[in-house]
Amino acid sequence: MLIERPPLLYRLLFPEAIWRFKHRNRRVVYLTFDDGPIPEQTPWVLDLLDRYGIRATFFMVGDNVRRHPELLEEVRRRGHSVGNHTMHHLQGMKVTSRRYMRDITEADALIDTTLFRPPHGIMRWAQAKAIKDHYNIIMYDLVTRDYSRKLNPEQVLNNVKRFARNGSIIVFHDSIKAAPNMRVALPKAIEWLLSQGYEFEPLPMQ
Repeated sequence: MLIERPPLLYRLLFPEAIWRFKHRNRRVVYLTFDDGPIPEQTPWVLDLLDRYGIRATFFMVGDNVRRHPELLEEVRRRGHSVGNHTMHHLQGMKVTSRRYMRDITEADALIDTTLFRPPHGIMRWAQAKAIKDHYNIIMYDLVTRDYSRKLNPEQVLNNVKRFARNGSIIVFHDSIKAAPNMRVALPKAIEWLLSQGYEFEPLPMQ
């Protein structure tokens, strides 16, 4: 549970970040996808979302955008939001703040967005404060763990059923590593969320 739903104490460490939205009159969740875009997975996700009429948010690694700029444009063309996930998928605690900010800026030259999510959900306090001056920091209320080789698709789906709630920001991954779980669990998760009366929205870019 410490991974699937970040505890309150961890959320309090980064008050600059958005972890969940509160809605009183509607049941809304926010699907997000990390680590793309890549031709092996992102188009498949886009087609699935189109099938359900769902808009989501893709947090993109700048180096993937550099190699596949047409996928960034296709994500936008289909009405989805995009976010910065650093140029080289850097974990903030493992590099200097100067290098981290330079990596984010390099990615932004390609992605051009107001949204940022730190890889692995980890960054230094000083980094968070500097990032907040330029971006809305988007964390998450539920990590499906679709990337985990220790989980099967049914367990990933059960994470959604157990932890999703009104206003949840939900993380899947359009990556090679996540594909075996994601391709099975994602459509089932969408069906279940719809059956529970949830609407889907992309994260606002403003």
